[in-house]
Amino acid sequence: MAEVGRAAVRDPGELLPGGFWEAVAVWLEKPQVANKRLCGVRLEARRRAALPRVSPRGRRPNAGPEPEEPGAAGRGPRPPEGGPGRGPEESRHRRQQGEGPGEAAAAPLLVEGPGQPDKAGAGEGDFSAWDLDSLWDDFSRSLAGGSHELLAFLTGARAGSQPEAPSELDVVLRTVIPKTSPLCPLAAPRREVVVQDVLNGTVTFLPLEEDDKGNAKVETNNVYQLRLGRSKEEWFISVSIFCPERWHSDGTVYPKPAWLGEELLARLARWSVGSKRSGFKSTLCLVSIIEYSKTYQALKEKHKDMVKVWPEVTDPEKFVYEDVAIAAYLLVLWEEERAELGLTAKQSFVDLGCGNGLLVHILSTEGHPGRGIDVRRRKIWDVYGPQTCLEEGAITPSDETLFPDVDWVIGNHSDELTPWIPVIAARSNYSCRFFVLPCCFFDFVGKYARRQSRKTQYREYLDFVTEVGLACGFHVQEDCLRIPSTKRVCLIGKRRTYPPTGEALMDEQRTRYINSRQGRPVSPPGREPPHPPPRAAVARAGRPHGRQALDAGATEEGAEARAAGLWLSGFHPREKAERVRNCAALPRDFVDRVVLQVGHLLLDAERPCAGSSPSGSLKAWNRGGSLSLADVASELDGETLRRLKRECGGLQTLLKNNHQVFEVRSGRVHLRDWREERLRKQRQPEAKRRLFSEAFKTRLCWFFSHHPDGCALPSDCCPFAHGPEELRPAQTPGRKQVL
Repeated sequence: MAEVGRAAVRDPGELLPGGFWEAVAVWLEKPQVANKRLCGVRLEARRRAALPRVSPRGRRPNAGPEPEEPGAAGRGPRPPEGGPGRGPEESRHRRQQGEGPGEAAAAPLLVEGPGQPDKAGAGEGDFSAWDLDSLWDDFSRSLAGGSHELLAFLTGARAGSQPEAPSELDVVLRTVIPKTSPLCPLAAPRREVVVQDVLNGTVTFLPLEEDDKGNAKVETNNVYQLRLGRSKEEWFISVSIFCPERWHSDGTVYPKPAWLGEELLARLARWSVGSKRSGFKSTLCLVSIIEYSKTYQALKEKHKDMVKVWPEVTDPEKFVYEDVAIAAYLLVLWEEERAELGLTAKQSFVDLGCGNGLLVHILSTEGHPGRGIDVRRRKIWDVYGPQTCLEEGAITPSDETLFPDVDWVIGNHSDELTPWIPVIAARSNYSCRFFVLPCCFFDFVGKYARRQSRKTQYREYLDFVTEVGLACGFHVQEDCLRIPSTKRVCLIGKRRTYPPTGEALMDEQRTRYINSRQGRPVSPPGREPPHPPPRAAVARAGRPHGRQALDAGATEEGAEARAAGLWLSGFHPREKAERVRNCAALPRDFVDRVVLQVGHLLLDAERPCAGSSPSGSLKAWNRGGSLSLADVASELDGETLRRLKRECGGLQTLLKNNHQVFEVRSGRVHLRDWREERLRKQRQPEAKRRLFSEAFKTRLCWFFSHHPDGCALPSDCCPFAHGPEELRPAQTPGRKQVL
């Protein structure tokens, strides 16, 4: 045995040893968080087991003396019932409740009991619970029959010693799935047996070797162990390899020992004491990870050239690969649905608020009939060709915006339509399903108003959309996508909670719930929404499907909505012309007035050393003081503040836009000293210096015109014009077209 790494762990919050087992669970169930060359794992089966005692002949290879405090950690952490330590079972329970380290806080639900397969992987692999039982029995016999060194390695026993008592082990069979790519298309999944020994604080990973007939056995190559111990009042985590001379690194599933002892060990140490709550599911828990990986790589290769011809101002790499990932997820989800229902025809769809339309284009090219609708046409639409059906038009939830001929309603960052997606799907036809990826926070009418401070705004909004799905009669499932976005949790409604004969009654419940959202508290998920006031009673006669727009707050608006067949008055779709709200469209005289006022406030602010820099090397020049954004806002008049609040970012955005004058750092505003900026720009790369030189003297210097000491730089050094006579015409090079 060789120890390839050891890291001391400071535990001021007394999270160990329980935090160690949560960190181990991340590496066990979500290794792709640390090893980016992996796609994920599939947990096949789990059982309880025990090892035979170490024979007196069995010696632990290369095991040197290691001074540790007996009783502090024993040969590892205390078992869960012996103190604050928590083993794999309790760690899994905490993570199922939404607690765990970092990104990998929540993991798939593991089925308890000997030999019970994990639901997330049941039906995907070739192994069953019986296979794991048989495999472990054979392995235990081989250990008792002669593999004494491996047995000592598993138990952490010293040479010639025996464990004080047989440990109960948690044995997991998992399949590690590497990423596939054009450079490595033949990377095959590898199976491992993972042995968790809570009493001794060890986790051992045993690779499996399969012959041509599919028979598997544990091989001694690439066996490694994670261990938690305690020495001299200090916790540590170590990584050991059973036979270093027989370690074979394939660069994916089994990296180099140095990576295990450095990268993995550092992450485990950080995760062990960095536990925090998270209310999100594990990624890709509703689809096959293997099929998703294959589909994603195929679509990525097929549509990679889209990045080169992207005509929009948005980042092509983000949007192209995000839509490729969403399309891959839907294609696998739909393929599994067809297999489950015994269908052959590919599902149809409509994407509401389709934006650039790339998701519609990919799904259409894969044979799924569908269309996308958005309020504003994009330039990229012309690139797709006539086979991709995209329509320009506004969607207002009403009897006229139903889609009885589609199987799925999609809402991908659909903004104000997001809460309406389950409603539209539910009312289109009984068999219609929905997929929604919430981003911006909208209610049925207007912005979503927070009601709970104990949750993040994102988590609360996801719960609200889930509640909408439940009120519409769907079983709502949640999954986390692998996309380059912070808003990557999707909600799926595939099945109804009521039979087809209950549609009329359920639609009354939907109507009551929708109207209860206007100024009234909502009911918890799973409970019937409260009944509206009497004057908001449901009137079902005279409209298609018997629906009426009910508005308890505005009788006149409600009457107009009923006449138009709307489901709720007050809804306004996005404007066709996207309004610029980054302060760039504000009148120039308004901006100049605010800049001048803030500049004078900073000049009047007291500074300890108003004329020099910290180094004392700069000329005495009034650099002014610094004020917090709140202090600056308190000096502005009410009308100015109201005008700025209508812009994204408000006052801070306006000040940052005027970066010639101001510098905003950590919520405080300073006047910019261009003497220091000049020194910084001299250290910039050549490309940035070239862009800076192209803008030289194309704008007037604010300090030359308004600062009482003038500009801190001489005219030939200042990048801005000291007077109109120095102005140069601005260069406006055309945007480079990539063909």
